[in-house]
Amino acid sequence: MAADHSECGPDSCGPLAECTSTPVGGCVCVSGYEIPPEHIPVNGSYGCVDIDECVRTADICGPDTICTNVNGTYNCTCLPGFNNTNPAEKLGTTPSCEDIDECLEYPCDIDECFNSTVCGPRTNCTNVPGKHICQCEPGYIATDPSMAPDEDNTCEDADECVEDVTICGPEAVCNNTIGAHFCTCNHGYRVDLSDMIASSENPCNDIDECSETVDLCGTKTVCTNAPGTFDCSCPDGYYPSTGVIWEPVVTFCQSLQDILDAIEPPEGQTKERAFLGNIAQQLKNNAGVILSEATVKNGFSASMEVSGANSKSPKAVTSDGDADTGSVILDISEGLVSSLVEPSQNGTNKTLQTAVVDLRIQTFSLGSSNGESNVLSVKGISMEVNLEALAQDNNGSAAAAVLTLRDMERLLIPRFLQTKNQTEMNSDIITAFLPKTKHSNFSQPVNFTIQHKKLEAGLVTCVYWAGKDQTVAKVDASGGEEAEASRWSVKGCWVAYSDENYTICSCSHLSTFALILQIGDPPPEDPFLEWLNRVCVTIGLFFFALAIVTFLLCSWNAKINNTARLHLCISLASSHFLMLWMDRYVDNKVACKVMAGVLHFLILASFSWMLLEALQLFLLVRRLSKVQVIQRDGLPTPVLYLIGYGAPFVILGVSAAVFSDGYGATDSQACWLSTERSFNWALTGPVVALLGMNLVLFFATLVCLRPTLASMKSDVSQSKDTRLIVFKILAQSVILGCTWILGLYQANLFFQVLFILLNSQQGTFLFIVHCLLNKEVRGEYIKWLSCSFRKSGNAGTAKDFHSGSDNMDAIEEQEKK
Repeated sequence: MAADHSECGPDSCGPLAECTSTPVGGCVCVSGYEIPPEHIPVNGSYGCVDIDECVRTADICGPDTICTNVNGTYNCTCLPGFNNTNPAEKLGTTPSCEDIDECLEYPCDIDECFNSTVCGPRTNCTNVPGKHICQCEPGYIATDPSMAPDEDNTCEDADECVEDVTICGPEAVCNNTIGAHFCTCNHGYRVDLSDMIASSENPCNDIDECSETVDLCGTKTVCTNAPGTFDCSCPDGYYPSTGVIWEPVVTFCQSLQDILDAIEPPEGQTKERAFLGNIAQQLKNNAGVILSEATVKNGFSASMEVSGANSKSPKAVTSDGDADTGSVILDISEGLVSSLVEPSQNGTNKTLQTAVVDLRIQTFSLGSSNGESNVLSVKGISMEVNLEALAQDNNGSAAAAVLTLRDMERLLIPRFLQTKNQTEMNSDIITAFLPKTKHSNFSQPVNFTIQHKKLEAGLVTCVYWAGKDQTVAKVDASGGEEAEASRWSVKGCWVAYSDENYTICSCSHLSTFALILQIGDPPPEDPFLEWLNRVCVTIGLFFFALAIVTFLLCSWNAKINNTARLHLCISLASSHFLMLWMDRYVDNKVACKVMAGVLHFLILASFSWMLLEALQLFLLVRRLSKVQVIQRDGLPTPVLYLIGYGAPFVILGVSAAVFSDGYGATDSQACWLSTERSFNWALTGPVVALLGMNLVLFFATLVCLRPTLASMKSDVSQSKDTRLIVFKILAQSVILGCTWILGLYQANLFFQVLFILLNSQQGTFLFIVHCLLNKEVRGEYIKWLSCSFRKSGNAGTAKDFHSGSDNMDAIEEQEKK
């Protein structure tokens, strides 16, 4: 059916209709639609309605099919149990649906899923040929995940937050619910897509509070965004009104000058010193506080500006330095550095660099390395420390920090080192800490490699800053105690290696310390003292030679044992000879070490043989007091050698094993024992012990001689001989002991000359005491000088030639009578 029009136009027909011009203009419905017969045209248009082909034409799709009407057309599908054999053609044109023989395709198939309880509650059941599959609904998991759910192995709520820790993404908190979960961002974070919960695809991002809120911290403040939060601090020249602890809403920034003007310092203290003391005390009272990097930077800046170290400061420190203020700055530095170390930051590095401070922090936890030392570097200075060894004594974690402060050398000037040398700072001052790390000892020294500021000849010295709390109190003139002033000290620090470019310092300290390099020229050598020493030593060596020859000849008498005296002279003569050349091998490291070690051995041997000589005399007198027949005085010769040379060799070996670098060139440009790590006590200790034992033997000898002397009052000659023996042993102890004691007092020219005169003439004194004071030896010398030796006389020489010990034989014979 169509409606006629005189002509076709865009608006000639209604919906679902089209205009046709054949034979005249008219409107017709599109395919699948028709104009209802009862419809009356209105305003030249007709309404078209859908044709239900399934009703109008029976079996339009063919046998065993289902017809479904849709707008404008229809669809045909095969009945259940039938299959379309020709899917390429539309159903209805040809018979296409054929019966499916289920008995052949799925023999005896049972749909278990018809039983709604077969899988249990909160499950999905899927039937498959010959079986079925049970799965928990999303958000649930079987009680035994290794088995499929059923009526016994029921599905329970799955905690997605535990099963997948990344399900919410970073900086978010996962909250489990029954059958589901939801995520919330941590404080200071939010998601970009607010209509979705946080997840790995929609992560939580940091909120920049400082950008979103103007003057968030207040006026004249510095707001610094941080992950999940923000930090408030003050700009340079200002400081928080509440100190290093920022209190929101309460704290504001004040100019340093305003703060100083408001301070009322204690009597005798400046406003600046009181301000620094307040910072140090606040950090001490809040030892466990964690501060932001911005606050730490401001703390360093304000401290150094108020200290006067900056040359532009209105109250700049003078060229005399300020040891007290410098010590407080070190305390503040330790507190600020410790506030940057968080307990959870193990195995991380942190660097802080400003115009004032250059800081490096290394944290460590056990198991994070292979045991090698950790190296921290700042401004050409590196520190090597074994943090693993420290962590073992600190609950498995440790931290080390190294820093330099600009212009710190204006406070801790090099003249604070107690030395006669001229001093000059040749490096930045380095300060090292072990923040929040308990420690009792170092398994190995801490090494610092320090670059020189300039090339300059002189002595390179490693020193550390000994504050008031690190020094021993001393007694003042009134008898009370006063604290020793802060100063640079070399105790516990030594030069491990040095060249023109850098120096390696090793330190064994267990507390906060600061290290610098000192360049100092040694005091000029006095040519007079050098000349006097060589002349006197040469004279002493001549008399040593005479004494040695005399003791060798004296050994012809079988009753006399001069072994101790002979080797005493040999050891002393050898050490004196080497001392003439001990400054000639300073530049040769190996030769200098060897010479220092040989000197150490010879001096120890000298005191050992001196002790053996005293022991020989004591044993002789002791036997005499018991009226025993003495075939040969003293200990056997092998025993004497074992003690005289064996004991010094053991001491030398142990000393070299403990600290081999203790031998070599010293600051005074001589090959000797170093004072580093108190290594000089490897000689001083044994010498003091030997002198003490020698003194004990001397008094014991006097006690044993007392009854003998008392019984010999009538025999004047024997009494004189005995007293002469006592005088000889006493003189020998004084000669060898007192001269070394004088060596400790070299503060002026008088003691220097006295030491040279007495110490160099030990050979002369020994020759006088043991040779010239023996009348038989004097007689033999006269014969030798007169060249009147005869063969018969030579035999008599061997018989008559004896030392003071022969007098003891005479005393013994007298006692027997």
